[in-house]
Amino acid sequence: MAALLQTDLPDLQLLSKGKVRDVYATSSPDHLLFVATDRISVYDVILNSGIPDKGKLLTSISLFWFEKLKHIIPNHLVTVDIDEMPDEVRQYREQLEGRTMLVRKAKIVPMEAIVRGYITGSAWAEYQKSQTVCGIPIPEKMEESQKFPTPIFTPSTKAEQGAHDENISPEKAAQLVGQDLFDRIQAASLQLYTAAAEYAESCGLILADTKFEFGLVPSAAVGQDDLILVDEVLTPDSSRYWPRDQYEPGKGQPSFDKQYVRNALTAAGYRKGLESGPNGNGEGWGIDDTVIEGTRKRYKEAEQMLKSPHS
Repeated sequence: MAALLQTDLPDLQLLSKGKVRDVYATSSPDHLLFVATDRISVYDVILNSGIPDKGKLLTSISLFWFEKLKHIIPNHLVTVDIDEMPDEVRQYREQLEGRTMLVRKAKIVPMEAIVRGYITGSAWAEYQKSQTVCGIPIPEKMEESQKFPTPIFTPSTKAEQGAHDENISPEKAAQLVGQDLFDRIQAASLQLYTAAAEYAESCGLILADTKFEFGLVPSAAVGQDDLILVDEVLTPDSSRYWPRDQYEPGKGQPSFDKQYVRNALTAAGYRKGLESGPNGNGEGWGIDDTVIEGTRKRYKEAEQMLKSPHS
């Protein structure tokens, strides 16, 4: 099974190419076509290797959460039915089926909204140095992977391709997007995380942290904009999922997300700043077949657990 690393839609205009998603214009002035490829990125670097059907799994999980969380905030999804998309899209049905969303155009807010329920990853690294996370004071004597007393909102910049996202303080984020918009995003993000974490728990999963992205669309009220949820949501690419029955604070956790790939690359000597390879000789970033299949298995298992809840 081959991974789809590049889309080929010559009759459509490619507007942007992200780490995973390709975005195309359509004949509809109000809509865009989002295509989830099988690319995978680590440390903001797109790997040479893809994960077969990863884009379909991400789309399936996003659709699940868009539906489950739509009572909290509207989202940009219009349809995933190829027959309901503009005529020029339908000719590419074989390539697009299962990995494509027609979405509403929105003005993207230039800030990633990260909610953390547990201290891990970059949050744990910062805490060990300064007892803060994104400049926010954190209680003393926390252990790696320990649950926070309450979830915390830790925004980051939204980097261009090839650049690294940067954790920033809430104060700096408010300056970046404006205090009112920041407050709206923070409130929505915490509400989304809380609802999702509670549901994931019933499925045997711990949602350790996640990243949301938001956009603005014209409101029915003149001169105002409505906030909507955009991009993907609560996928293994944007979230850390841990198996609940194996959770043990004080160390790193097994996961159903990209951490498996990060661990493999870290063991091979890769890290931020070594985009040309651990030896600095132009060697690209890639993973072997064992890691590819292991990653696909973990993503698929997360999807199955979310869709088959159990207490």
